[in-house]
Amino acid sequence: MSILNIVKYPDPVLAHVAEPVGKVTNEVRLLINDMIDTMYSADGVGLAAPQVGLSLRIFVVDAGDGPQEFINPHIILQEGEQTGVEGCLSLPGLHGDVTCSSRVVVRATNRRGRIMTYAGEGLWARAIQHENNHLNGKLFVDNVIPGTARWFTGAEDAEGNYIETPTTVEEALRLFRDAGDQVATSCLVRGRS
Repeated sequence: MSILNIVKYPDPVLAHVAEPVGKVTNEVRLLINDMIDTMYSADGVGLAAPQVGLSLRIFVVDAGDGPQEFINPHIILQEGEQTGVEGCLSLPGLHGDVTCSSRVVVRATNRRGRIMTYAGEGLWARAIQHENNHLNGKLFVDNVIPGTARWFTGAEDAEGNYIETPTTVEEALRLFRDAGDQVATSCLVRGRS
């Protein structure tokens, strides 16, 4: 298994609708294994193929019950509403409140090529919707409730509370774009591509 590189915003692959997987091959199964390892390595709850630079309709999720893979998923039912904090491995450190369905039913192909139907709620439902959005070229920031975007560094204050710094989605995305430009410029200056 390999740990894959997680692409960051504004990589163009994150803005495109992913392509369906035609057949579940050994290569697809290996990719799923690598995506699961990468998700765990990054302390994520889910990871979509576009986040590792591949425009394929695949994502993996582990909301506490072990890893699940979803190939060519379709959300066929959404019920209720929940609001909670979301972040994204492709937008590291940025969080915001997002309202989504509290329960979903999703149909997808598994690694054995079988079409399965899954239902769940809470964090699992949130993760399914978040990763499915990636397959449609959408990021969680597209749905952040205005005024709730914030940076989370993992640092703690003197009382042991996590430090968060308010921001706006626009400002955060500008910082990610600027950081990407700086990285690209830095690589060009050093003679790397």
